[in-house]
Order: sequence, then C-alpha cells, then structure tokens
Amino acid sequence: MPLGAVIFDMDGLLLDTERLARQAWQQALADWGYSLPDALFLAVVGRTARSTAEVFRQGFGPDLPLDQVIRRKDEYLDALYAQAIPVQPGVFELLACLDEWGVPKAVASSTVRARVLFKLGRTGLLDRFPVVVGGDEVAHGKPAPDVFLTAAQRLDVAAAACLVLEDSDAGVTAAVAAGMRVIMVPDIKPPAPESAARAYRVVASLHHVIPLLTELRAECTPLLPPHAGGMGG
Repeated sequence: MPLGAVIFDMDGLLLDTERLARQAWQQALADWGYSLPDALFLAVVGRTARSTAEVFRQGFGPDLPLDQVIRRKDEYLDALYAQAIPVQPGVFELLACLDEWGVPKAVASSTVRARVLFKLGRTGLLDRFPVVVGGDEVAHGKPAPDVFLTAAQRLDVAAAACLVLEDSDAGVTAAVAAGMRVIMVPDIKPPAPESAARAYRVVASLHHVIPLLTELRAECTPLLPPHAGGMGG
C-alpha cells in the first residue's frame, strides 16, 4: 500500500520540549521539598496530563499537593517557553520533502489541543499541519491508539496507509495498535526493546527519516508486519 499520510507526535519529536518539561517539573517539586527521579519522569514521557498525574500520585504518595505542583510547573514551563521553544533538527527539511511529494500531514499529541496549537504557532509550524489532534480530544491517550485513529479519520486516509513518527514507547505502542507503521526517533529516553522490535525503523534523528520515506513511497507492499531496525537508519 502506498504511503498515504505521515502523522507526527509533537513533544520530543517535532519540538525539543521534553527537557524543558523535566526542568519545570524539577523546579516545581523542589519548591515543596521533593526531587524528581529520572526513572519517574521517563515513565510519563509521551503520556497525557491525566496519565502523568496518576503516575506521580503513585510515585510520590498522597502527601504531595499535586494540583498545586502542577500549577507551579505550568508557570515555570510558560516562562521557559517565553524564552524559546526549540525545534528538533531536521523538522523543516522533512516537512519540505512531504510538501513537495504532496503527502498529507497531521500532528497527534498527548498534549491538550490548546497547548499544541500554542506551541506549533510559537515555532512557526502550525500552518504546516492541516490536521491537529490533542490528547484531550480523545477518550483514551497513548498508549491507546485513539489519537492516531482520529488523525487518520480527519485526514480521510486509511489507518494502514499512515506512517507515524514517534519518540516515545507509549507512542509506538499506540501507533502499532492503530495498525500503522511507525518510525521511532528517540529523544531523551532510549527505546524499550519491545518498542524497537515493533518499529519499522529506529533512527537517530529526523534527518534519517527522509531516505526511509523515499523507500516507502516506492513500495506497494502491505504496511504490516513491522520490521525492526537499528539506530542510525
């Protein structure tokens, strides 16, 4: 089946924002005397705000005033975003290729829609995506497939013809559950072995995605089963 559309994750994939989120969480938790273990933060990468809150409640216990910490975290994060929201290397080159080829594009993020629109607008990317789906627009966030299936529906492209670009384990699981091929571009968290096995390829940066898409455009074979690959493409 030809390549029908490419669906992008946002945080950690299009935007180098996971490090900013970790910094904001660390600052907010420190205000109440808590430290944030790396393992706990990495456990919520790619997940919705609701899922993140559940993980943090379990990790820190009932004494943590989580609602207050979240509000403080958002304040710190907004201050960081006011300085700059960095875009991942290779984003604009990849988007230019897809535009040249006429391949439809969408963003499907665990972040709530209003924040997705804000971040894409702040980085000059909003006009590049005719379809945007936020985590608050679906019943179940990643690792459930809802956000990717909704993006495919809005693009009017069959799920099996969609390729997903993801940085997180939760995102890879969601894409596979949606019946989509997925290329993983890990950011701050190395891929879990099962994610690497499920992905069509695991590559080091978005620069490595362009030659893979060139290959996929030339294929007319079914998109499943997925094929594992090594870092670097």
